[in-house]
Amino acid sequence: MDNRYGAFIDPGLEVSPLARGPLDGMTFAVKDVFAVKGHVSSAGNPDWLRSHPAAAAHSAAVRSMLLAGAALKGAAHTDELMYSLGGENIHYGTPVNPRGTGRIPGGSSSGSAVAVATESVDFALGTDTGGSVRVPSAYCGIYGFRPSHGAVDMEGVIPLAPQFDTVGWMARSSGLLHTVGRLLLGGEEENGMADPASLAEAPPAEAAKLQMDTLFIAKDAWALAAPETAGELSGALKLLQAGAGRSVQIEAAPEGLRAWMDVFRELQGSEIWETHGSWIRKEQPTFAPDIAARFKLAEELHSRDLAAAVSFREEVAARLRNLLGETGALVIPTVPGPAPLAGGDRAQLESDRTGAMLLCCIAGLAGLPQITLPVSGPGGLPLGLSVIGGFGQDLRLLAWVNEIWNPALV
Repeated sequence: MDNRYGAFIDPGLEVSPLARGPLDGMTFAVKDVFAVKGHVSSAGNPDWLRSHPAAAAHSAAVRSMLLAGAALKGAAHTDELMYSLGGENIHYGTPVNPRGTGRIPGGSSSGSAVAVATESVDFALGTDTGGSVRVPSAYCGIYGFRPSHGAVDMEGVIPLAPQFDTVGWMARSSGLLHTVGRLLLGGEEENGMADPASLAEAPPAEAAKLQMDTLFIAKDAWALAAPETAGELSGALKLLQAGAGRSVQIEAAPEGLRAWMDVFRELQGSEIWETHGSWIRKEQPTFAPDIAARFKLAEELHSRDLAAAVSFREEVAARLRNLLGETGALVIPTVPGPAPLAGGDRAQLESDRTGAMLLCCIAGLAGLPQITLPVSGPGGLPLGLSVIGGFGQDLRLLAWVNEIWNPALV
């Protein structure tokens, strides 16, 4: 395996397909948090690697891909315990962003994104809790998808914050992203339920049935986009608008996106400590300073009464789910701008992380599916444009985007 870009922590990890299927001849990588029989996942930290055994069986998602005919080629790097969006790891190094010289790849599914962007594999699996598939996909110029919460089986995946954790995936085309989605999401088709046995052979739904009635353009989210990216993102937006019934400008977060992000961080942080606090106390792992600070905050959040935050999240989720329904979609920039330069100071890293989280918390709070589409930005640096669909409308969203998105026009 060619690992010149540092995408893989274990480039030698290989598993042959378990059956023939729609992914015959294709290869995929996995973020180093998915159970692969006989492999010890690192979760981006040597102390985790040291204190955990090899997996006794494949995770559900990995097994699905192997049964569909794909071959596993490599375990990809991740940020420490998936608790970052930058992609820089003090223990194992930082994968090289092939689309932005000297820039971070984004995380925490950093290696998965780089493996796809460098064509080392056809597609890759990652996890997305607060943006960990969406952000590196945008920074590396590839397609990425975070499904509705609970839509894809998380069995055999190291958790971060289960009420927000999802299995996501990345590819270099919307068509392959859709194909992988049809297999991982299982059972549902673009326009209702389908016989799982015929899922792989089912043709895409007709374009007329995939109409998005309304695109909601979130003005408050678009206000976060870097000024120099406005032209490229607006041009890409027009392509989406041409494939929809109508466009409506709205304010997604009347309370302010910062208020939404704060609630997301509180709930996520508390659950992260619930998930990993006992292991941290027992093993006393060595973390990078920013990761250590984040876990310290998580411990403090875990002691708070978060009833108001839970109520707020429920209200936001209900509001967005009702707004989008089955045939509405919200369009936002995936991240504020191109990937930041690597090696920034801690304050700059936190500023970059905050900008990304302000946008990523929208789908995260409501548990909604989100696809990020690659757009060429200033100087050829990648940008991301995102479409958020209604809850449970994952396949409709993937199919619609695949039908109307023409990267040659972006």
